[in-house]
Amino acid sequence: MSLSKSLIRQSHFLGTKIRNLRKRNHLTMEDLSTRCIRINTEYAPSVSYLSMIERGKRVPSAEMLDVIAQVFQKDPAWFLDDEPEQSAITPDKGKRGGISGMALEPSFLFSNEILQIAIPEMLSQTGITGREFAHLLIRAHQESHQNHFPDLERSAEEVGRKQLNLSVEDLLAMARSLGLTIRWVTRTPYDVINELGVSGKQLVTSFFEPPGSIFLNEALKAFPTRLKYDLAVYIGHCVLHSKEGLQSVLTVGHNALSDARSSSASSELNSQDILQAWRDFESSFFAGALLCPRVPFRQLLDRCGYQISVHKNAGVSPSVAMRRMTVVSPYPHWHYFDAYGPNKLKAVYRGNGIPLPWGNMRQVNDPCQHWSVFRQLATPQQQNSAQISILHVGDQPRIYCCESINVGDAAGNQRVLCAGIDLNPAIDAQGGDSQALAHELQQLCVQNHGMATIPNSMKREFTTIARILNIHWIEKGIEAPARLICSRGAVCPRQPSCYQDSEG
Repeated sequence: MSLSKSLIRQSHFLGTKIRNLRKRNHLTMEDLSTRCIRINTEYAPSVSYLSMIERGKRVPSAEMLDVIAQVFQKDPAWFLDDEPEQSAITPDKGKRGGISGMALEPSFLFSNEILQIAIPEMLSQTGITGREFAHLLIRAHQESHQNHFPDLERSAEEVGRKQLNLSVEDLLAMARSLGLTIRWVTRTPYDVINELGVSGKQLVTSFFEPPGSIFLNEALKAFPTRLKYDLAVYIGHCVLHSKEGLQSVLTVGHNALSDARSSSASSELNSQDILQAWRDFESSFFAGALLCPRVPFRQLLDRCGYQISVHKNAGVSPSVAMRRMTVVSPYPHWHYFDAYGPNKLKAVYRGNGIPLPWGNMRQVNDPCQHWSVFRQLATPQQQNSAQISILHVGDQPRIYCCESINVGDAAGNQRVLCAGIDLNPAIDAQGGDSQALAHELQQLCVQNHGMATIPNSMKREFTTIARILNIHWIEKGIEAPARLICSRGAVCPRQPSCYQDSEG
């Protein structure tokens, strides 16, 4: 009796450990139940009972746990709560997108009912609006799927017939064929001030009025790629959602994603806001797929070595081209940043799990000034800038390469777009030792106050990777000094630290 009570009190991680162990051994619940029956028919769990154990709805008897432990060649005590191993209780998602998961255990504290109470309270205490939380959920979903949404791709291809370099006239004709009426209006940029008191410009580029009128800003005639993007978004809303829940306003500028912080915004989680945010994402993704269909755009990228200038061949803006790179490339370990200011990244995709404790929802007062995207904001360049960077991720250094480009938006703001990849998986795939290379390069940078010339032996290895991946700007980045970067300036690994004075 005491043993049964002990099992109940120490079983908070038990079901999770069994489930994760079963999946890591590629066993179905039927497989595990059958294996248990072979060991002991009396105490073997049925499939339904095993399901309840894994979901934390039942606790096995000591005898049943012993049978399960024998299948996995573990001591029964391993399944209990004492000093749980993180790898045993964290789901192995294959780190899709490079994003690590957390163990939602004990499961009774992560029930739907408890989360429905706790999440709104968390948002209220942190000042995050319900719409911002929706965007964070969508971004996590996007990263976990590595930007692959084949149903949206198919819908866009049916409309655009996989045609690359669609003209404004092509898109206007598509919109009209869907029953949308096009009207032109005049709107001028207006001043906005962000939460840190930094001023910038914002511009309404287009808006929609039911039942089917699109109002386009005359200013877009000077920005045809932005005009095409807005039209593609509205076409996406029409095709995917029959105009239902159509986003009413599209804007560019400093606070283009900060509308959620308007006076009417609150931390209340409104299911309609979540749905609207999801539909907006779908329509935006559809727009990219319509303007840069997967197969022809990948072929274009292959021919041009993923140079950012391919946006001109595709007839789209650099931002659309760079975001689509992260989708259509056969190499999955990409990231994309869009920065308007030195303290904030506006739009973010991290298919390689690059640590990023800021972006979209807040600004920070200690950004790492050595990120290429922020250096280029401070000192705009006429040409694209490629950089090899070393960043600590999970106590291990990782090697990144990115290319950044200065652009101006229709509101008159300067911004920097950055697309990059994680080189570690590519190095390991070719039989190299990415960790050894990263540690060596990191030490060289530390010894040289944060940046160092890449040794010739490493250059040769990186050049091989660049040519295998067919990404030309990696070779460009190799010729510049490698730099240490941090997720936040306060954890600077440079000697002396960039924020040493402020810490004192």
